[in-house]
Amino acid sequence: MSTVRRPDHHRSAPQGGHRAASAGRPATHTAGLRHVLAHLITPLLMCIGMGLAYLGAFAHPAPHHLPVAVVGSSRSAQLLAQSINDRSGGDLEARTVPRRATAVEQLKHQDIFGAYVMNAAAQGQSQERSQGQARGQVQGQAQERSQGQTRGQARGAGAPELLVATAGSDTSASVVQKIFTPLAARQGAPLKVTDVAPPAEDDPTGQGVFFLLVAISIGSYASVAVIGGAGAVLPLRLRAALAIGTSVVVSLIGTALAGPVFHLVDHGLWGLWGMAWLYSAGVLLIGTGLHTFLKRWTTLGVMALFVMLNFTSSGGIFRPEMQNGFFAALHSFWNGAGFVEGLRSHVYFDGYGLSGHVWTLVGWLLVGVLMVGLAGLAERRRRAAEDEAAANAAAVAAAAVAATVPEPRPQRWVGAATPGTGSADAATEEEMTEEVMTEEEMEEAVGV
Repeated sequence: MSTVRRPDHHRSAPQGGHRAASAGRPATHTAGLRHVLAHLITPLLMCIGMGLAYLGAFAHPAPHHLPVAVVGSSRSAQLLAQSINDRSGGDLEARTVPRRATAVEQLKHQDIFGAYVMNAAAQGQSQERSQGQARGQVQGQAQERSQGQTRGQARGAGAPELLVATAGSDTSASVVQKIFTPLAARQGAPLKVTDVAPPAEDDPTGQGVFFLLVAISIGSYASVAVIGGAGAVLPLRLRAALAIGTSVVVSLIGTALAGPVFHLVDHGLWGLWGMAWLYSAGVLLIGTGLHTFLKRWTTLGVMALFVMLNFTSSGGIFRPEMQNGFFAALHSFWNGAGFVEGLRSHVYFDGYGLSGHVWTLVGWLLVGVLMVGLAGLAERRRRAAEDEAAANAAAVAAAAVAATVPEPRPQRWVGAATPGTGSADAATEEEMTEEVMTEEEMEEAVGV
């Protein structure tokens, strides 16, 4: 007895559905892969930008017209300064200052970054010789020469001294020390290094100010992404208020880290907080305004402004005299340089030049206010354009519906015909259509 197999419909249908699902997955994967690759462009550009900025600014530090001084007014001091200029080939700019106190003042004003005080015995002998020669014209030249040499030797063979200000830049002080140490060795004496403006005890290199800049910057520009992204549904004035409030919090955190926590700054904390707030508010307002125009590229744009170009030109690691012309030029007006140099001036250099650095920070804050204003105008115009487009679309849709859907016929009540009379009791309203009138006439004709 043979068995006839019937087609298994319930098996074939799932197989067909599986093939359809399998066919749809590659298209889904392709779209997802394209989406991921498009978003990978941002971190790759960040990688390129950070590499170009940091390596371009820090890879080959070398002095470029670094100002130094030789203390003394004698012929030997002038010859030494001229010799330094000739040998450096433009790397150094050596000058002479008459007194040690003058050199200290210029170091604290950051007009120079090192001052070489020549061997005291050599200076004494030179000065005594000249004085002896002048008096020798009256009392006898030979006798005064011998007296001058005796008094110069009595001063002792004092070691040459190098004056630096480490708080201004530890790297610049190190470079100057490397330049003048061999010079002292050729004079047969060890070099004595005197720091006229040392940094705080808990910040021996003076670079804590730079890392404070990094912390405040990250807190500021990372908040831009949150305010612009998560707060996109909020009106711009509320986003700007959030930016100002966040800058207050970020600046307070930075002040606490620099003061009570790590003791990078041991005085002037209110001034530090004021500059930190100016800096943070400028970054946040500029970023909030830029988000209206850059959208998902805002993070890349803010990082370019306040990391790639900002950290490298701030002078926190290498001063502009140790960098190429591009970053040295940025140092003169960029906001990170204004914060770092302003804080150094406030804490270590008795406020010299502080007002200029504060005005730099105020200028960037005003740029942020302007950027928010431009963003407000752009968003207002964008909303007006969207409202107009929506109104036009609604009008077009209404016209299309009116053209494709017929209007409903008006309903009329028609009375029943009276048998045998050939007439019907009908509505006689003015809006009665021609079709209804024709039907009534037919009914009268047949006597319904």
